[in-house]
Amino acid sequence: MYDFVITGGGIIGMSTAMQLIELYPDARIALLEKEAGPACHQTGRNSGVIHAGVYYTPGSLKAQFCLAGNRATKAFCDENQIRYDTCGKMLVATSALEMERMQALWDRTAANGIEREWLSAAELREREPNITGLGGIFVPSSGIVSYREVTAAMAKRFQAKGGEVIFNAEVSALKEHASGVVIHTRDGREFEAMTMIACAGLMADRLVNMLGIDPGFIICPFRGEYFRLAPEHNQIVNHLIYPIPDPAMPFLGVHLTRMIDGSVTVGPNAVLAFKREGYRKGDISLTDMLEIIGSSGIRRVLQNNLRSGLSEMKNSLCKSGYLRLVQKYCPSLTVKDLHPWPAGVRAQAVSPDGKLIDDFLFVTTPRTIHTCNAPSPAATSAIPIGAHIVSKVQTLLASQHNPGRTLRAARSVDTLHAACTR
Repeated sequence: MYDFVITGGGIIGMSTAMQLIELYPDARIALLEKEAGPACHQTGRNSGVIHAGVYYTPGSLKAQFCLAGNRATKAFCDENQIRYDTCGKMLVATSALEMERMQALWDRTAANGIEREWLSAAELREREPNITGLGGIFVPSSGIVSYREVTAAMAKRFQAKGGEVIFNAEVSALKEHASGVVIHTRDGREFEAMTMIACAGLMADRLVNMLGIDPGFIICPFRGEYFRLAPEHNQIVNHLIYPIPDPAMPFLGVHLTRMIDGSVTVGPNAVLAFKREGYRKGDISLTDMLEIIGSSGIRRVLQNNLRSGLSEMKNSLCKSGYLRLVQKYCPSLTVKDLHPWPAGVRAQAVSPDGKLIDDFLFVTTPRTIHTCNAPSPAATSAIPIGAHIVSKVQTLLASQHNPGRTLRAARSVDTLHAACTR
């Protein structure tokens, strides 16, 4: 019997495990991951950006956690000798309409407490000679890192304090009872915990369903396809280059990202994936497709975004269409400059009425806590999200009756966040 079992070995699961064992050093804690190693899905397949919190609704969990996570991620990297680069982000407007939208972003960054600088076309050209635009916003706190390295460091810290990480342990069934949760894995093993914490990403809704509970949402997988620029273009930009997003569209648009290995990627787009973990165009799961078709919420999302969805699919199949999105602000690039790069899949929660759930979302039962919607900027926000989950654990423990076992916190949850970045 474990005190806690965490399911999911991405950065959210590892952050939670690391902080939980900091708070309860005497607890028996295991983390189950279905793959052979950590960070195999969203964590290890994103652009590696340390976000500043530009786009998020003021007061939302995303806005709060991203701002705090930007600082916490850098502090964690400093403590663990992980290389990162605070290169800054440039938001570039290429039309009069985008200049109007840029003003709205300027106001939002102020509301979110983010340092930024308004640039004229001439100032933009001076800082980014290869980028064309009417103006821009420079956000100096954005950066780049390898979130695989960050996750591995979190796992090392968790294990050094006595936590267990168990790979190749895919959850197949859950049974919650009065004093705990029984967790069955695909290979026939059984684990029992007094409290379970699920950080399952693309499978988040399915773990809630395993408890016989309607989660109130469904995960819709959107594949984000990337290209890498030819190596001779590794110095083409000095910062992260982002377009001004269309507020009517659910995603941010194709951007140029300096990577921590020195390369530059282009992307992502956003196309519906026909498999939960459908990283390639040909990846198809009949079960997943039937689930998508059967969801009234996803059907409404697709209907409401039909034109943009078809455009994304066309650009996915036609490299020249994809390129035109980038040439709006970087006209010197050509088709031959775009080289294949691994795709990622975004786990986006969709409500039954066809809304993309915007903020981070958590569902709790008497013995479980589920992280249900944690797309970008979840990697940047992983340390504050982990602290938030641990605070929920404390609330849950206060309401539980655990005969013969009392866990004492080593410190208050208020100091936990700081402790995990020292």
